[in-house]
Formats: sequence, structure tokens, C-alpha cells
Amino acid sequence: MAVVEERPALVVADPAPLGLAGFALTTFLLSGHNATFIPDLIWIGPALFYGGFVQLLAGMQEYRNKNVFGATAFSTYGGFWLGLGIFVTFIVLSKNFAGAIGAHPGDLPNALAWFLMAFAIFNFYMLLWSTRINLAVFTVFLTLQATEVLLVIGFFDEAHGHANNGWIHTGGWVGILTAAAAWYASAAGVVNGMSPTPVVPVGSPLWGRMPRMSRPGSPMPRRSEG
Repeated sequence: MAVVEERPALVVADPAPLGLAGFALTTFLLSGHNATFIPDLIWIGPALFYGGFVQLLAGMQEYRNKNVFGATAFSTYGGFWLGLGIFVTFIVLSKNFAGAIGAHPGDLPNALAWFLMAFAIFNFYMLLWSTRINLAVFTVFLTLQATEVLLVIGFFDEAHGHANNGWIHTGGWVGILTAAAAWYASAAGVVNGMSPTPVVPVGSPLWGRMPRMSRPGSPMPRRSEG
């Protein structure tokens, strides 16, 4: 009878810091534009590749780590950036597409408002469950929730004829706070992953016990190593 050797499980590097970094940088660029100090469209490339494709890859690796929260969050927001980046690219490059989406005054901001509202609904329950991860991740989702709500209000207000209403500008500044929180969680994940004990604190869960397979110092829960 043939003997089959049992191969040890591969140890996979933590993909969460990469996913958080891709999200943070792209959020910073678009939020900086909404806050009026970064030119428009510079965010599209990062949205398609760094915040989009690379963050999606991080989400796929979280499935490998049996981390349902990280896989869902990174994959969804990777899709968010890919979808938004392609949408704006079509508006800029295709007159037919731009004409269709802007057939009536207010159609474009109205569409953006509904797009962001759909993601705000998703973000809301992820915000609730982030309380079981740690303070750093909860802060990312909390500031992101505020950003999305402010932008939804701003775009709906603009769709009803109130351009430059201040909501989008405010949402841009809150988005910068979101990027800062995500960068912090990413940086903590990188250095803590390089050390035998946590170096940069990420805080404790706000609700319930830390999931059994979590690793102290990691920005996301994951399968235990070994």
C-alpha cells in the first residue's frame, strides 16, 4: 500500500496590511480631491490597480487564511474601487456613456449618491462586526461610515441643484481621517508581523472575546500558525 506523506500547511504572510495600505492610499487621493487640495482623476490609476486589484488580491488571500471578515472587507472594497474607477473612466473617455449618465441634470450626482449609499449599508454591518476585531479596525470602519454618509448627503443635495453645498468637502476631510486610520492599522500589521510580540498597539475588541484563531497584534483575525 502506498504511503502518502502529509505535507505541512504553508505559512502565508498576513495580507491585511497590504489590503489596508491599498485602501488607505486610494481613499487619501480621492478624499484629498473632495477636500479640494488634490487635483481630480489622479486617483483613478490607484483605484484600478492598488485600491482595486491589489486589495482584491489581499481579500482572496484572506480566504486562504480562513478570515471571513478580512476576505469580505478587502474583496468588497477592492470591487468598490475597481467599479468607481471604471465608471469615471467611461465618463471621461466615452461621450456616449457620459451622455447617457448625464441625460438629465442631477443624474450623475444622484447615481453617485445611490452607489455610495449601497456601500454605506454594507459598511454599517461590517462596522458592527469590527467591534469584535480591535480598536484600530473599528476606527477605520467608523470613519469610513461617516465619510460615506456625508458624501451620500452631499451628492443627493447636489442632485437637487445645490452644488458646492459643503457636505462633499466635509466628507473629503473625514475621508482623510479614514485613510490615516487605515494606514495606522496597516503599519501596525507590518511591524507586528515582523516581531515575536506586538510592537504597535491595535487595541482590544470592543465587544465579545477575541476570536480563538486571532493573533495578537494583527489588524485582522486569522487562522493560527503552526
